[in-house]
Amino acid sequence: MNNTMFSILLVAVGLLIGFIIAFVINSLKVSRASKKAETMIANAKKEIEKAKRDAAIEQKEEAHKAKMDLDKEIRERKEELKESENRLLQREASIDKRDEMYQKREASLDEREAKLSDRQVEIQNEKSKVEEIKKEQLELLEKISGFSKEKAREQVMSQVRENMSKEIAEYIHERENEAKLQADKVAREYIVSSMQRYAADIANDQTVTVIDLPTDEMKGRIIGREGRNIRTIEAITGVDLIIDDTPEAVVISSFDPLRREIARVTLESLIKDGRIHPTRIEELYDKVCKDMKQKIIEYGQEATFEVGLTKFDPALIETIGKLHFRTSYGQNALQHSIEVAQLAGLIAGELGENVNLAKRAGLLHDIGKAIDHEIEGSHVDIGVDIAKKYHEDEVVINSIASHHGDTQANSVIATIVAIADALSASRPGARNDSLENYIKRLSQLEEVGNEIKGVDKTYAVQAGRELRVIVKPEEVDDLEAYKIAREVKEKIEATMKYPGTIKITVVRETRAQEEAK
Repeated sequence: MNNTMFSILLVAVGLLIGFIIAFVINSLKVSRASKKAETMIANAKKEIEKAKRDAAIEQKEEAHKAKMDLDKEIRERKEELKESENRLLQREASIDKRDEMYQKREASLDEREAKLSDRQVEIQNEKSKVEEIKKEQLELLEKISGFSKEKAREQVMSQVRENMSKEIAEYIHERENEAKLQADKVAREYIVSSMQRYAADIANDQTVTVIDLPTDEMKGRIIGREGRNIRTIEAITGVDLIIDDTPEAVVISSFDPLRREIARVTLESLIKDGRIHPTRIEELYDKVCKDMKQKIIEYGQEATFEVGLTKFDPALIETIGKLHFRTSYGQNALQHSIEVAQLAGLIAGELGENVNLAKRAGLLHDIGKAIDHEIEGSHVDIGVDIAKKYHEDEVVINSIASHHGDTQANSVIATIVAIADALSASRPGARNDSLENYIKRLSQLEEVGNEIKGVDKTYAVQAGRELRVIVKPEEVDDLEAYKIAREVKEKIEATMKYPGTIKITVVRETRAQEEAK
């Protein structure tokens, strides 16, 4: 029992000692942790103080830098203002000098005007004296000769007019006969040979294009809600859409064939795509415009290849391609230019001229028509500017300027191009003309002949290609008939515009008639 109590006592003492040791150890740990925490807090305070000092220094540096930048900007602004002020002062001084110069010039002009006025008065006085002396001399001459001034002038002019009319008529008759003997046969052979060796189809472009629709329901989709689709199409393409009672068809109307073609392709693409709304219309229109530009370039390249020409500027080839979408009296301008180039080359070959240069001038003679709707001026003037822009030969430039007779032809090739242009335009079927314009032109032709003294009646025949002028035989002799023919020719050339040539025939006929009873 004593042993048990002793064991219990030892355990209790051990527990007490362990508790004391643990308490001491914990106290030491807490003390050490407290010191460590105080050390960390002290270090943190030091770091904070250091950060505050660094931030304050950095803020001061930034403020100093900003102040320096502001001072620099202020100095630059001051310098700019100073320079502006100097320029204004210089300009003001220049204006003052100019004003002074103008004042001096005005004073000089006033002085000169005063001198001119005085001189004019002197000249007027001298002129009055001369007129008086002339009048006295004329009166003396009339008294000596026994003729008045008006009577003498009338007699002299009558005699001169009669002599000169006969001489002029005889000269014209002789020269025309000589020219016909030498030129008619050769010219006819050249022209007929060239026309026979060249042939091409004529594109007859109209002002409308008809698009077939798969169903009538498509018309409503093209029109769109409250007409927004059709308004968008007309706005961006620049054409008019005609949606009438014609079943399964839409008509595109425009005087511009290029716009009409772009609108046709755009509308056909929309119908195939099926998605018809303003955004899609604009997307397809932009795509078609890009494709059409490439197609125009291809037309230009094909034209130059067909006539056998090279070395064209790419921009000029594009301009040539645009002629495909231009017409004149229904004749396709590009096809007409190719015809003229081929005919000019053939005629130039017969005459021994430069064939390639003649073809080039023929192909470019109407180049101004490609953009005459974009630039103000006649297609001749625009064509000359285009040729100069792309450094074409002087012969080509003169051919463009003179092919309608606006400028004198300076070379044989320029004359050949004018002939080829007239041949291509006057060939039957090449061009369309309205009945109203046709009748108007025939009436104008007949009026030109009827206005001439001595003409009894004028008839336009052969669709306006020939003019028959019937003269009064008692007033006009044979030589005077040649003079009337030349006068009618010059009057038609000066006052009328017409394709091809017009033949003038003056007929003088004397009839003796009796009646047997």
